[in-house]
Amino acid sequence: MFKGPLFHLSIAYVMLFILNACTDANVLDSKSVFRYNEYRNVTSLDPAFARNPQNIWPVNQLFNGLVQLDNQLKIQPEIASNWEISEDGMTYTFKLREDVYFHPSPLFGASTTRRVNASDFVFSFNRLTNPNVASPGSWVMQQVAHYEAIDTHTLKIQLKNPFPGFLGLLSMRYCAVVPKEVVNHYGNRFRSNPIGTGPFYFKRWEENIKLVLRKNNNYFERDSLGNSLPYLESIAIQFIPDIQSEFMLFLQGKLDFINSLDSSYKDELLTPIGQLQENYKNRLELLNGPYLNTEYIGIYLENSNPAIQSPKIREALNIGFDRKLMIAYLRNNIGYPAKKGFIPKGLPGSSEQDFNYSPEKARKLVEEYIKETNSPPRLTLTTDANYLDLCEYLQREMQKIGIALEVEVMPTATLRQAKSSGKLELFRASWIADYPDAENYLCLFYSTNFSPNGPNYTHYQNKAFDSLYRLAMATPKDSLRIQKYRDMDALAMQQHPIIPLYYDEVVRFIQKGVKGMEINPINLLVLKNVYKE
Repeated sequence: MFKGPLFHLSIAYVMLFILNACTDANVLDSKSVFRYNEYRNVTSLDPAFARNPQNIWPVNQLFNGLVQLDNQLKIQPEIASNWEISEDGMTYTFKLREDVYFHPSPLFGASTTRRVNASDFVFSFNRLTNPNVASPGSWVMQQVAHYEAIDTHTLKIQLKNPFPGFLGLLSMRYCAVVPKEVVNHYGNRFRSNPIGTGPFYFKRWEENIKLVLRKNNNYFERDSLGNSLPYLESIAIQFIPDIQSEFMLFLQGKLDFINSLDSSYKDELLTPIGQLQENYKNRLELLNGPYLNTEYIGIYLENSNPAIQSPKIREALNIGFDRKLMIAYLRNNIGYPAKKGFIPKGLPGSSEQDFNYSPEKARKLVEEYIKETNSPPRLTLTTDANYLDLCEYLQREMQKIGIALEVEVMPTATLRQAKSSGKLELFRASWIADYPDAENYLCLFYSTNFSPNGPNYTHYQNKAFDSLYRLAMATPKDSLRIQKYRDMDALAMQQHPIIPLYYDEVVRFIQKGVKGMEINPINLLVLKNVYKE
C-alpha cells in the first residue's frame, strides 16, 4: 500500500500529540484536562479577531463581555450585573459587577491584577472600531452613536437608531473586555499574549502544535450550588490538520470530543437514521440539536443569463429536488429540510410552511420557459470541494426536470471573493448567525446591503421588503417584530433569490466520561461547566 507525504505528516502529528499528552499527564491528572483538536488551526487569541469558530472557542474560555447567551439563546448577565433600556430603545445603561478581575500579569504592577471597570469597556470598544487595528468585528458597533463610563461601574451606550438585536450583538466575543496596559504593551502581539477575565487563563501556545489554557482560580461565576467555576484544571488544544488522524485519536480516547460530522466517518459513527451506531453506545455519546446555520444556493439576480432572470426557472430550481431524501442520503438525517424561508429552525420568525417537492410542476415550468425562449436553461453552480457531493446531487436532480446544471469547484477563499463581487451565477453558501435575532438573516435581502459592501450577495431588491425591514427595527415588542420577520422572509422567497437546502444541526461526539457539556444553537464551545469522571 502506498503511503504518501500526507500519511507520514499525519503520523508525525499523531506521535507529537502523544508525546505532548504524556508530558502533560506528568503534571496533571488526565481527568482534569479537557483535550480537543482544532484541525483548522487558531490564528489569534485576540477577541477583536474572533471571527470564526476555531478562534471564538478558545477566546470564549479566556474573555468575558457585558452579557452572554444561555443554551436557549436568552441574554444573561456576564460582567454586567443588570441593565436598563430606555423606552425609545436608544439608550442602554449597564451596571458592572465589582468582583471581576483580569488574569494576573506583571504589566499591572506589584498587585499583578486589577478589577475591571467601565472605562475598560470604553477602551475595548474604541479599539474594536480603530481602523489601525482592522478588526473584522468593527461592524458590531455600526448602530452605536456614543458610549461612555458614567462612573467606575456604570457604562452607557447610545444607539443611532433602535435596534432590537443589540444585546445579542454585545454577546459576541468581539465585544469582550481587554486591559489597556497589556494591549498597549503588546500591540499586535496581544494575539499570542492574551490577558482576559475568563474561566481559564493563557498558559502556552506552540503555534501549529498545541495550545494550553489553565484554570482561573479567581473566576467570578459560580454554579447553581454556589461552587466556583470552572471545574477543569486545564484545556489542551492540538492542531492536527488531518481529520482522519483526529478521528483515530478520538476513538483511542486521546481526545474528549469531536465536533461536526465529516463524510469520511459519518457512516462509521451513525446509522442511516442519524443515531449512534450500536457498537459505540457504551463508549461515546451523541449530542445534537438545531444549529443557526442555513445552507443554501444563492442566485445572483443581476446576472445576464436569461435562465437566471426567469421566475419560472428559479421556482423550478426550488421545487425540483427532494430535500428530505438529500439529507437522508448525504447526511444520515443530520439536519432539517429547509422550509419556505431563510430563517433556520430554532430561531423565532422561521417559516411554518414546507417547500412542496413537485418534479412534475418543475418540469412544466421548464417546458414553458423553453417554449418562450426557444432555448433550454443552462446554469453554472460554483462550490468548494467540501460540498461537491451535495452539488452533484442537485446536478442529477436538475437534469431530471430539464435544467442543465454545470458544477464548478473553486478554493474556498476564491469562491468567497467571487461570490462577493457578483461573478457567479449560482453559488453554494451558508449563513451562520452572528447573534440570535432573525434580522441577522433578513439583512441579506435588504437593498442597502448589496455586496461587496454588505451581505446581500444575490442583489435582491424590493421596496416593500425594505419598508418592512425598517418598520421591524422600530418595533420593540418581540411578538410583533417576529411576525414582521415572517412576513419579510415570505416576501423575499416569493422571488426565489436563493434555494434553501437545509437548516444545519449541531453535532458533537463526546467520551462517556465527559459530563456537563451542553450544546447551543450557535455551536459555541462552553467549558466552564464541564468535568470528567
